Amino acid sequence: MLLEILNTIDSAVWGPWLLILLLGVGVLFTIRLGLIQITSLPRALKLIFFARNRGDGDIDSFKALCTALAATVGTGNIVGVATAIKAGGPGALLWMWIAAFFGMATKYAEGCLAVRYRQVDANGDISGGPMYYIEQGLGKKWKPLAVLFSIFGVMTACLGSGTYTQANAIMSSIEVTFGVQPIITDAVLTILVAVIILGGLQSIAKAAEKIVPGMAVLYIVSVVALLVVYADRVPDAVALIIHDAFNPTAAVGGFLGATVMTTIRSGIARGIFSNESGLGSAPIVAAAAKTKWPAEQGLISMTGTFIDTIIICTMTGLAVVSSGLWNGDLNGASLTNGAFAQAFPSFGNYLVTICLALFAFTTILGWNYYGERCLVYLFGTKAIKPYRVVYIAIIATAAFLKLEEIWALADIVNGLMAFPNLIALLLLSGTVVRETKAYLNHVKERNRRVRVLKANRIRMLRENERAGQA
Repeated sequence: MLLEILNTIDSAVWGPWLLILLLGVGVLFTIRLGLIQITSLPRALKLIFFARNRGDGDIDSFKALCTALAATVGTGNIVGVATAIKAGGPGALLWMWIAAFFGMATKYAEGCLAVRYRQVDANGDISGGPMYYIEQGLGKKWKPLAVLFSIFGVMTACLGSGTYTQANAIMSSIEVTFGVQPIITDAVLTILVAVIILGGLQSIAKAAEKIVPGMAVLYIVSVVALLVVYADRVPDAVALIIHDAFNPTAAVGGFLGATVMTTIRSGIARGIFSNESGLGSAPIVAAAAKTKWPAEQGLISMTGTFIDTIIICTMTGLAVVSSGLWNGDLNGASLTNGAFAQAFPSFGNYLVTICLALFAFTTILGWNYYGERCLVYLFGTKAIKPYRVVYIAIIATAAFLKLEEIWALADIVNGLMAFPNLIALLLLSGTVVRETKAYLNHVKERNRRVRVLKANRIRMLRENERAGQA
């Protein structure tokens, strides 16, 4: 009975109106910022590695991005993509791209506002995110909205996205592939999580900086190898993805989809769920980046959606569609696993399991920090140590608790995080535009000074040459 009620609420929260609102905010920022996800993407990608990291902050921009990616690149990139294709057909992948395209503008705005309105807590650490730009940007009268966001954030971290769903994904996949009992995996997982999160953001960021790039490269290289095996099928797979995105008859086949609306909803919902653009989670860690330009961190944050969906989810989608298994009986992780096992019979399933375990593990770390910052906003720094102990205890109990009600509740509060955040983004869109113009003018002026210096240097060299010849 309770599960039915929660599922009904879940369907209402994640209904078309939330997806339209999330997409609409992305469209608004895309227009107001002049297609920033296209015009400034080269600069954004360059900043990942060459940001100056000057200004207040706890960690450099690259670590902030890795920590954000640690939380967003999770089981959704392997399981979620396969589920979307199973439910809505290959065309769902194109709608994931569309959601990611507009989501990049949203993620930019979130990162920009996070730095603009960040605060310093009682321990001297940076705190930021939607709860702070709601209260600081919109005023004290909006604090109830910030409190709601923080409550939903703590619940999401402790009940689902950060704990049970990820831990169970790791345990079940390792049990199926390697035959290790869940309780053993859970014990090892608990120890690793405890060692890292008890060290705070610096420890989490260092772990993310080492694990995230490696796991992303491992997965991308593995999928590229798979696509080489399926090279003759890839062009047809791409054509099928584009065709099925707009063709109603394509969604009446043997899989679960029935209409183009199913395809659209599956793609957009899973795309947003994967990259979290608009949900308000990523700006919590973006606020900790060492930078004095909010827009600069906004650009770096924007690349998170690009990497998560445009690159990693696309890799999974192409693998699943190229394999031809999407219209069979497999679904979720078993569908992605089947695609790899078909291409590499001797080790394909091991690759998927290792990647899935790494993706889920880093998500546990990232969401721990998100929940902690939300709790600091609600109760202050005194809540940090008890929270970390409780978080570790939750991971330790994951092997014994598989309540569907908890997962349904987690999905609900995850969706509810979006509403306070989206309201703030809409009302503070003018601030984002002003910060963007100020930064771009600064970059333009800096580039002009560099050109003048180069020109003067060249002129002086030529004058010295003439003087020497004379």
